[in-house]
Amino acid sequence: MENKVILFADSSVDLSEELRERYNVHTLPIHVILDEKVYEDGVDISSQEIFEHYYKTKQLPKTAAINFEDIHRALKPYVEDGYEIVYISIGSALSSSFKNSCLAAEELNGKVYPVDSCSLSSGAGLLVIEAAERIAKGMSAKQVAEEVSALNQKNHASFVLDTLEFMKAGGRCSAVAAFGANLLGIKPCIKVFNENNGAMAVSKKYRGKFEKVIFNYIDDTLASYDNIRTDRIFITYSTVENGLDEKVKKYLEDKNMFKEIFCTTASGTISSHCGPNTLGILFMTE
Repeated sequence: MENKVILFADSSVDLSEELRERYNVHTLPIHVILDEKVYEDGVDISSQEIFEHYYKTKQLPKTAAINFEDIHRALKPYVEDGYEIVYISIGSALSSSFKNSCLAAEELNGKVYPVDSCSLSSGAGLLVIEAAERIAKGMSAKQVAEEVSALNQKNHASFVLDTLEFMKAGGRCSAVAAFGANLLGIKPCIKVFNENNGAMAVSKKYRGKFEKVIFNYIDDTLASYDNIRTDRIFITYSTVENGLDEKVKKYLEDKNMFKEIFCTTASGTISSHCGPNTLGILFMTE
């Protein structure tokens, strides 16, 4: 008998098209508003276009969570066709997408099971893959949602920023702090705190050239855990220079720790707050 469970997520989970197809994930795009025009993140606007617009105008886009109507409209046909749905959203501390998916679930006869990833980007993507693997084993949507939600505290996401200019422009740090950090060559590591539903804070400050900092950050981050799961790790970035993504992938391959290493580009929703030359590693622990 067919297991009629289907998987949906916000576009901000930052899974490549290849991975979405591999794990049978349907994504709904977060809205990006630029010059009063509404775009669908990852569909008709890219991180690079957002950066180019900012450097020309000094204006960052606004982002809008996937609203109740969009979620309800997308999920309703599947519910009417007899499916149960697991819906994974960006952390509720960062967006109202989870709240809106809960509202949609109430209207769809209890056939939708929302999951607050308490994370962002491919940190949420790690949970999407966990959900997909459980669906493939024949689990019910309810069980999948419960088990994946329980993995939140074992999910680790962090990024290093090359500049605080975009954080300043978005009102997430003061002009004085951004100026001081840039003047001193400080590259902050931003960590996602799952226990606070995905809220972010600076966990460490590095100094020096971005490429050197990145490798120090990788070593420090991996050394912080003694029970890292070795099945997969994500390298996720906004934009990088000089083939840094491939250098990082080779660096991780040489460690012989992980069975699969995925490189993904951050969505505009994520990149617009972090700026260019932002890169992180995201993985899970046992």
